[in-house]
Amino acid sequence: MVLSGISSIDPGEIPSASNLGLAPDGITDGQPGGRAHALSLLGSFLTERGQTYRTAMSTPLEGATACSRLSPHFAWGTMTVREAVQATAARQREVKGTREGWVGSLKSFQARLAWRDHFTQKLEDTPEIETRCLHSAYEGLRGGPPDTERLGAWERGETGLPFVDACMRSLIATGWLNFRMRSMLMAVASYHLWLDWRATGPHLARMFTDYEPGIHWPQVQMQSGTTGVNTVRIYNPIKQGHDQDPQGVFTRRWVPELADVPTEFLQKPWEWEEVGSLRYPAPIVDVPAAAKAAREAVWSVRRGDAFRAEARAVIEKHASRKDLRFVNDRARAPRRRKRGARQLSFDL
Repeated sequence: MVLSGISSIDPGEIPSASNLGLAPDGITDGQPGGRAHALSLLGSFLTERGQTYRTAMSTPLEGATACSRLSPHFAWGTMTVREAVQATAARQREVKGTREGWVGSLKSFQARLAWRDHFTQKLEDTPEIETRCLHSAYEGLRGGPPDTERLGAWERGETGLPFVDACMRSLIATGWLNFRMRSMLMAVASYHLWLDWRATGPHLARMFTDYEPGIHWPQVQMQSGTTGVNTVRIYNPIKQGHDQDPQGVFTRRWVPELADVPTEFLQKPWEWEEVGSLRYPAPIVDVPAAAKAAREAVWSVRRGDAFRAEARAVIEKHASRKDLRFVNDRARAPRRRKRGARQLSFDL
């Protein structure tokens, strides 16, 4: 960068929170910033780390390495999406015809780069998506002010649901979380805890070092079921713990109070005979009952011609043609999603 003949400018040290008179942000294991680190991440992802991206990005353990980790650099401008797209395309030409997993992983990565722009455009087209439900039928569904005790427990990672708490505590300490776990945190808050997305979305925005409004608010609404066009996805946090952390490594790391709990009881410690010895809260909701109540409430709104008419208008403005199949489903009871159905991601 050259300004008036000056070839380099020393920006000085980045001020700390204390320098600015701010409270500590809680990050103890943050990701380094800067252009050099961005280039290093892109190179290592395209030649080493990204080989298992397509499958590993779903788990908080493998995803921390297998994901590109470029999203903060896109958000802060130390790397452009165009650079990543072009470098990935060059790498795709190199691995074409091989059977080492690269082809599928790079294709998935390119697709998510494209979806990133898609969601950013949503905010450009509809700025009010930050403050109003995309489908008006969902305004007021979750009632008045949020339950402050539930909201606080969720924000601190003290819900009594081990995998949820582990994910939140990890996010607080690192500023990053893989996409599936981000979605789960939002879905649990919206469905099981029945909290309005306008109360929970700002907390996640503050925690993410890669916060990008154009991605964040459409995704927050998707995971809260307020778009009217996306499948209602109510994660079972207990099952997610078993599926994504089968040995409990991630859960025990971030919820050390449960270090001695046998793996078979780790995601449901309240069923362990020695639960009384734990310094860990009881669950603040009954998971199956809360999910059932939320499902019934959300789907009850989706009946009627007026709902579908507005949903079609949302699709015409924001969505792909594939989503028309959902609108034409005539608000039938939710069906289990087929394996391989498109996942919607926060992070890359």
